[in-house]
Amino acid sequence: MTKAELVEKMAKDAGISKVAAGKALKSFMDGIAEGLKKRNSRVTLVGFGTFKKVYRKTRMGRNPQTGEKIKIKGRNAVTFKAGKNLV
Repeated sequence: MTKAELVEKMAKDAGISKVAAGKALKSFMDGIAEGLKKRNSRVTLVGFGTFKKVYRKTRMGRNPQTGEKIKIKGRNAVTFKAGKNLV
């Protein structure tokens, strides 16, 4: 399902315009992004799942074309664990 399809479904289910549904979806995504700004933060939506910000440590990798070892820098990543009602 694409973002446009999701907006269309939200509009139909809620009986609102696509513009209003688009604004609601944007607000939802912005809220999750805002909630994940702090280090090791999480956003839990009961019955849906949990978004969690984690730090991935620096590690060694391999260039698949040359086989040369390379250093992969540490970075922040977001993980999602599905809730019981989602799966």
